[in-house]
Amino acid sequence: MSNPGDSSSPSPRPLTGAEILWEALVAENVEVVFGYPGGAVMPIYDAMLKYNDRIRHVLVRHEQGAAHMADGYARASGRVGVALATSGPGATNLVTGIATAMMDSVPVVFITGQVSSALLGTDGFQETDVTGVTLPITKHNYLCTTVDEIAPTIREAFFLARSGRPGPVLVDICKDAQQAMGTWSAPSGTPRLPGYRPSPHATDDLLGEAAYLIDHAERPLVLAGYGIIKAEAGELLRAFVEDPRAGGLDAARPRRLPGEPPARARHDGHARRVVGQPRDPGGRSPDRARHAVR
Repeated sequence: MSNPGDSSSPSPRPLTGAEILWEALVAENVEVVFGYPGGAVMPIYDAMLKYNDRIRHVLVRHEQGAAHMADGYARASGRVGVALATSGPGATNLVTGIATAMMDSVPVVFITGQVSSALLGTDGFQETDVTGVTLPITKHNYLCTTVDEIAPTIREAFFLARSGRPGPVLVDICKDAQQAMGTWSAPSGTPRLPGYRPSPHATDDLLGEAAYLIDHAERPLVLAGYGIIKAEAGELLRAFVEDPRAGGLDAARPRRLPGEPPARARHDGHARRVVGQPRDPGGRSPDRARHAVR
C-alpha cells in the first residue's frame, strides 16, 4: 500500500481530508505554500510533515504577510500562489492581500480553516463567515463541509484562478472535513463549470469595433496598467500611443509607460506624452484628462 505523500500510485487510497488537500496541491504542481498555523488548520499542518519533501512551507509572522507573499510569488513566477490561514481572525487577516490579488488579476488560491460543520452558524469560537466576507473580492470561493468535496474543489479553484482573467479563489475547509477519512485518486481532465467559458482572445468583430471607436475619438486617452506589464506589451503600447493616428495626449510631464524598460522611458521628442498615474499624489493632470474625455 502506498504511503501518503506518494502520488505515483493511480489507485484510490484512503486518506484524511488534510492529506487529500496536500495530495491535491501536489497534483497542481505546487512547490511553495505561505502560511501561519492555528486551531482550525492544525490537521492540515500535522499532515504537512508527510509532504515536506514535495512542498516547501514558508512560515510567516502574520497572515497578511502570507497573502502578500503568495501574491508576489505568483507575479514573479507566473504560477498560482498559495496562502494558508486558520479560521476567524486568521482568515480575515488575509483580506487586504485577497483584494490586492483581485484588483491586479493575480492567480492566488487562499485556503482557510473553518470550525466543524456542526458549529457553522452558531457563533462558535473563531467562527467567521469568510466566504461572505470575501465574496466581493474573489473570482469565486468555496466552503467544504465534507471530505469528499476537498479534492474536486481544489482542482476547480486552481482552474479558476489561472484561467480567463486570473484572480484569487478562496477555499474554506471545515475542521471535521480535514479529520474525516476519504478516498484520494489523482484528478484528470479540465473541470467543467456550468456557465464558465473563459475566452482569452477577442473576436475579429470586437477588435474591429474597438478600432472604429479609437479612429473616431475626438480626445483619445489610453488607460493602461498591470495587464500591459503582465503581457509584456510595453513596446506595443509605446508604438500605439506614438502612432499619429492615435492622437496626442496632453500631459504635465513625460512618464514611463507600463511594461516599458527604463532606458526607453526618457523623453525623446516623439509625439507620445504620458499624463502619469490616475490619482497620483501631488499631480492632478491624469484625473483631469480622464474627466475631459467624458
